[in-house]
Amino acid sequence: MDSLLEMNVGEKLQVLADAAKYDVSCSSSGVKRSSTGSGIGNATASGICHSFAGDGRCISLLKILVSNDCVYDCKYCVNRVSNDVPRATFSPQEICDLTIGFYRRNYIEGLFLSSGVVNNASYTMELIYTTVRLLRDVHRFKGYIHVKAIPGADPLIIEKTGFLVDRMSCNLELPTADSLKLLAPNKTRQTILKPMRQIQNRITQSKNELIPFKHAPDFVPAGQSTQMIIGATPETDYQIVSVAESLYNKFSLKRVYYSAYIPVNQDNTLSALPTVSALPTVPALPQTGPPLLREHRLYQADWLLRFYGFKADELLSEKQQNFNIFLDPKCNWALQHLEQFPIEINKADYYTLLRIPGVGVTSAKRICQARKFNLLDFDDIKKMGVVLKRALYFITCKGKLMYPIKIDENYITRNLVDPKERLPKGISSDGNIYKQLSLFDDYHFTHDNLLENQVVI
Repeated sequence: MDSLLEMNVGEKLQVLADAAKYDVSCSSSGVKRSSTGSGIGNATASGICHSFAGDGRCISLLKILVSNDCVYDCKYCVNRVSNDVPRATFSPQEICDLTIGFYRRNYIEGLFLSSGVVNNASYTMELIYTTVRLLRDVHRFKGYIHVKAIPGADPLIIEKTGFLVDRMSCNLELPTADSLKLLAPNKTRQTILKPMRQIQNRITQSKNELIPFKHAPDFVPAGQSTQMIIGATPETDYQIVSVAESLYNKFSLKRVYYSAYIPVNQDNTLSALPTVSALPTVPALPQTGPPLLREHRLYQADWLLRFYGFKADELLSEKQQNFNIFLDPKCNWALQHLEQFPIEINKADYYTLLRIPGVGVTSAKRICQARKFNLLDFDDIKKMGVVLKRALYFITCKGKLMYPIKIDENYITRNLVDPKERLPKGISSDGNIYKQLSLFDDYHFTHDNLLENQVVI
């Protein structure tokens, strides 16, 4: 539906904040709370999301599109040109007024800005640049700004924008070039990778060159990220993780985000939702909605790639191309390599400790530091944050197991997926019961929860 009638800023905000929710580079809060006069402060739902600063702080961002009026017809996108949806476009000054107004009311600390492609890529990127320049130069806004680089835009505009923002991202969209050609015929892998390479090279150059000006700006100081849609096309987890590993190695990305595909469009070329891999003795389970659990496993694997020293071909292979939904990727890897266990906590080096299920980066560092002074036992490492209900099958302390166990794949697997353990809602250990994860269950597998629970794996 063309937006021929004039919209006020509030109506545009509702349309463009809602259109931005499918970008998972930030986590939406969705909270609206009015002041009753008996307290202080209030909250607004439209476009407010959360992200994390480099020092670990959680910061609130205004997350909106410049426009959802797009010339492309990507089959997975709600804003595709052939969809009959309300359209709206902000002017740069309207975005500045919203950002400053929200900031003064203490709603936000920064801005996340993306857009559909209006007219052409360079025109859209110019709108984003003009908005950011007004915020930085006219309004003297020093808060965090994250923008999307539009593939196909003039490299000069992307470069000028990069000196004004904290982070830039360029969405890969789909894991493979074949899928991109099928579902997004207006886009090519080369067009997407070109600005990613430009941003990477300019970041490196900015860090290395000796600039004579004391207050010269850095280029995208918070680095760049990207996003892949999961479940719209038939790629395996092995393909997806391999692509992510390649992106980290070749483009020095800060993050690869995974977005479980939400079927917002009806199109015959969209892949039927695949089955979900289960234990070898259990039939595959049908996927009846957005693959949130698969997204969770991919985020866990991504954490292993970035912080635990794992490689994609260690986690999966041509023989096992998808993650086991009942086990996190590190547990699954450990069960396939039982010849390396048990590991003695008091002797193993830091990188070996990271391979133990239940041992995270922080607990591994604490173990290495503490054992310089005393030999550690199970009570000691538990206090350091080790999750013993997973780790106890793979470690010894002072040469002893926590209690007599068999180093056997079937035995350990049965214990790790015991019904007493906290399995994903709707999945039983015998594989006979399965229902789609619900947003209204007691335990929510939302994007926020999944990221929060992936730190120690």
